[in-house]
Amino acid sequence: MKLLWRLSKETVGYRFLLVLAVVITVVMTGLNLAVPRFQMTLVDIISAGVSSDKLGEILRLSMLLLGTILLRECCRGATNVVAHQAAWNIVEKVRVKIYGKMQTFTTEYFTSVHTGDLMSRVVSDTETLEQLYAHLIPETIANVITFVGVCVVLFTINPRLAALTCIPIPFIVLLGRIFTKKIMPLFRARQKFVGEMNTDLNDNFSGIQVVRAFGQEERAAKKVHKSLRNFTTSMLQALFKGAFFAPGVSFLTSCGLVIVLGAGGYFAYKNQVSISEVIGFVFYLGLFYAPISGLAQLMEGAQHAIAGAERVVEILDTPIEIQNNDGAIALESCEGALAFEDVSFHYEETKPILKNIDLEVKPGTFTALVGPTGVGKTTAVNLMARFYDPISGVIKLDGHDIKTLTLETLRKYIAFVPQDTFLFNTTLAENIAYARPDATREEIIAAAKIARIHDDIAEMPDGYESVTGERGVKLSGGQKQRVAIARAVLAGAPVLILDEATSSVDAETERMIQRSIDELTGTHTIVAIAHRLSTVINADQIVVFKDGEIEERGTHAQLMELGGLYRRMYDLQTAEENDNF
Repeated sequence: MKLLWRLSKETVGYRFLLVLAVVITVVMTGLNLAVPRFQMTLVDIISAGVSSDKLGEILRLSMLLLGTILLRECCRGATNVVAHQAAWNIVEKVRVKIYGKMQTFTTEYFTSVHTGDLMSRVVSDTETLEQLYAHLIPETIANVITFVGVCVVLFTINPRLAALTCIPIPFIVLLGRIFTKKIMPLFRARQKFVGEMNTDLNDNFSGIQVVRAFGQEERAAKKVHKSLRNFTTSMLQALFKGAFFAPGVSFLTSCGLVIVLGAGGYFAYKNQVSISEVIGFVFYLGLFYAPISGLAQLMEGAQHAIAGAERVVEILDTPIEIQNNDGAIALESCEGALAFEDVSFHYEETKPILKNIDLEVKPGTFTALVGPTGVGKTTAVNLMARFYDPISGVIKLDGHDIKTLTLETLRKYIAFVPQDTFLFNTTLAENIAYARPDATREEIIAAAKIARIHDDIAEMPDGYESVTGERGVKLSGGQKQRVAIARAVLAGAPVLILDEATSSVDAETERMIQRSIDELTGTHTIVAIAHRLSTVINADQIVVFKDGEIEERGTHAQLMELGGLYRRMYDLQTAEENDNF
């Protein structure tokens, strides 16, 4: 009930349809209860002997019975239409909400959760809500009303016979409790295995080139087969354990029918009930036990729906770590000044990543962050873009604590080019204009020229209409990097962050990217993480990180003269490049 109450919040906008479906269901149930009453009356008239003056009454009751059945079936169809319309609209709304919620999660969340599992929650788990709203809730309401209504009618007809009819009910309830306890964990496992199955398929399809390159097709197939087997096993276990519930319920309801027929025959023998009452009891028993007989299907569907709903609510109720704070402001303009004031950060409290960092980046300058792997450079630029919040200290943009600015402001004024360049499976023009879909072709070409990718695009058969393929698979690493830089340039942000923009490119491409950076310096504030120190010689400021702290800072010439960590790193790289040459 707690879960259903939580999910009721997601029905806003469609509650009228849900209530309408319930009202129609109630009407349908009332009509369903009236059918045996007409049948009993007809049997009573016929058993008393049919005379010519009774034929008109029989015809009238028959037509009323037929009209009642027709109206009942019309209500059944209307309930299905209205309930499904509400349910699928709610599913769509929840899917949109889940996707929107996932977009607010930190980058760390997406590195710790499999893409396939996230897709499963958006698609498969939400689909179970349709079962909940279109089937389980209306049918449960109909069954409860039918059960209560039939109970009242049966006790009105003959209390003793009605009491005997209820004998199997406690045993059916006990069987239902056992079923729920045994089956629910299996349906939770089933939903989990759906996510794992999607994850394995996504990994293998995305990494098909690596799979083939190392001849691991059989291994990949076995991994997918294992996840499919886990899903099938969990499903079969649920079906196996549930296979005995439906027959058990059916047997108990049959026992109730036998009790009524046996006791009814005895009472008729004693002239304590009429034949029409016994026949009426038999008619009503179909309605009486129908909700109970349908319990197996309803409970199985309920376990499935609840297992999916739990995973949906888990996402919806996950706290948002990075969001607009109360009173956040939007900047009308931005010069591009950045500052770290005593900033510290960690993912795990016992493993500090950044320690008391103080750093100033002046507008229109080029600042390079260098140092060994794992010293906090990427974390620093992620904090600048507010993908995370610092544990302590303040990061400022134009003198404003970035936590006091709206996220829209930060995304507008800070453009980020990650090391792992991602391109969408669409045209080059659309990829470059991703941040500004309304950009003209001239603006797209101008950005491409600054990024030194225009000539490469011009040589392609379809030019800017060339499709990049999934994740940009049709382009080289250097081309993807330059397309990403063009995308950031076209965004028009005064601050440009480059995370290892030259890490996977050849020397010629590196020089092109370096010329692009030089051209942007002065009009943009550039912060770049650099692995190749030859690319940052012209930087206005080079910041050297070591063990989460700033070890050195200055220009290339100043740091070379200092003779510290930067000098050793530069000399080592230069020697390696000379050896390779």
